[in-house]
Amino acid sequence: ALLDRLDGAAWPKRRAEAERTVREEARRLIELLRERDAARAPALRPDDAAMRRFAASFPFEPTPDQAAAAEATLHDLAGERPMDRLVCGDVGFGKTEVALRAAAAAALAGKQVAIIAPTTVLVRQHLETFRRRFAPLKLRVEALSRLTAAKDAKAIKAAIAAGEVHIAIGTTALAAKGVSFRDLGLLVIDEEQRFGAREKAALAKLRGAEGLHLLTLTATPIPRTLRSAMIGLRDLSVIATPPVRRQPVRTLRGEAEDALIAGALRREARRGGQSFLVCPRIEDIEPMRARLAETVPDLTVLVAHGGQKPAEMDDAMVRFADGEGDVLLATGIVETGLDVPRANTMIVTGADRFGLAQLHQLRGRVGRGRVRGVFWALTEPGRKLAPATERRLRTLSAMDRLGAGFAISARDLDLRGAGELMGEQQAGHLRLVGIELHQDLLARALATARGEAPEEDWTPALVLGVDAFIPPDHVAEDALRVEIHARLGVILRTADSAGLDALEEEAEDRFGPAPDPLRNLFTLARLALRCRGLGVARLEAGPQAAAARFRGDPPDAVAPPLVLKDGRALLRRELPDGAARLAAAESLLDALESEVRAAA
Repeated sequence: ALLDRLDGAAWPKRRAEAERTVREEARRLIELLRERDAARAPALRPDDAAMRRFAASFPFEPTPDQAAAAEATLHDLAGERPMDRLVCGDVGFGKTEVALRAAAAAALAGKQVAIIAPTTVLVRQHLETFRRRFAPLKLRVEALSRLTAAKDAKAIKAAIAAGEVHIAIGTTALAAKGVSFRDLGLLVIDEEQRFGAREKAALAKLRGAEGLHLLTLTATPIPRTLRSAMIGLRDLSVIATPPVRRQPVRTLRGEAEDALIAGALRREARRGGQSFLVCPRIEDIEPMRARLAETVPDLTVLVAHGGQKPAEMDDAMVRFADGEGDVLLATGIVETGLDVPRANTMIVTGADRFGLAQLHQLRGRVGRGRVRGVFWALTEPGRKLAPATERRLRTLSAMDRLGAGFAISARDLDLRGAGELMGEQQAGHLRLVGIELHQDLLARALATARGEAPEEDWTPALVLGVDAFIPPDHVAEDALRVEIHARLGVILRTADSAGLDALEEEAEDRFGPAPDPLRNLFTLARLALRCRGLGVARLEAGPQAAAARFRGDPPDAVAPPLVLKDGRALLRRELPDGAARLAAAESLLDALESEVRAAA
């Protein structure tokens, strides 16, 4: 994207157009929020003892985030407003347990539950999990997908219509003609980011049911879904706490050369594990299989892709999950629904052909046990990548910490734009002005649409003569430096001192001890937060004094060594360098805070 000239007319024009569009969007959002508040649904309150027994059957200790998400979901179900909750958590972080408890609450309250998954493999995995957990409750669980025999499908549909099936799991086949629920109370959409526009149109049939509770699960929500949660159209739970002993997946980049691929596959085989080898297109599979036959003839290769017969593809994936074979050569179809604890290496060829969220989702398929996983993002040898593609792959490498799915989705939202929430455009005006400014404009427009006075927008000006920036040799990636600055901007606007502490700790954890310019940047941010609290519009320091000028009425009295004159507090002292000026600025604010406390 091109930068605008500081003295040009392009930026004011674009901002004015964004403000006009945002005002109209805010008006429509207020209408939707009012409709949501006015909607009613049956309160689902199961027997407490039965729910405690069901929760006790979970073989692990829930993480704090997982427990909070489950509690929030059950609280929503017990209310009289239709639940619309998005649960975001990385692969293997426990989203399914939240869905299990929600399904138990609905089924024990006498309602039917529909669980929609994007692939037949994931449907099969859910069927086994749900049947095992619900067996003691004598609740019937059935599945519908393209693998279901016609005779069995007919019987299952009849049982669903009669209310005999308490929990129905399936692909979008559950929303097809001929499937009707007697008393559907909860719809769970798993891996929502995998459904395209056509599938979501089919799901609208189920979602349109009156009084239906909705639970959406995703590791990396698409920008439109994430934005709808950020502005309040749906509730949000983030599961960012990793399971015990889970390790971050080591993320590496390279070119798709035979020696590199063979070496990575053999290293995994030597440590007793299995590997995924993912190609972007079906037509890439056979040439890659021929290459593997030459370079690693001693390894057993299974193949799975969407061009196979459903039963053949499903069989290969299930055999691999059961421990058969050294390598699963597949397309991106392995992105969801395959839990293989022994698979700890994944190689993605043509990584530039995948989206950021898809790559992160693929990465989550390895390293799910106690062995650290390795993820290779390979591109064609000698291929020059477009700048946007390079940024995408850099973001993936940089955000390799556990629980990074939500952060990656937020970055994806910034890179791609959210699109129009109430339209079909895939890249809306958000992309033109950036996520931070757009969120600020939208918050103001929403306040105006509600008849509220928007919060006054001001930022303290700090002129202290110190170097304060993120050195490129400390944080090499441009995108990461921009991200840190953007997060600092949000922290200053929201006066989030705890968020500032957390960001500083995260930066040190990820990049090492902060050099002086970065330490100064965080110090200035803390001073700015204190200035906002005191109503100080400008804080400055020179060689002989530090001064603070107030926005409104200054404190009635200022203690020595401060001098108050014309709405300005002045501290006279020799200040030879930046460190002394920062210290003087802090002393000045300390004195002002003491005066404010004394006056109170």
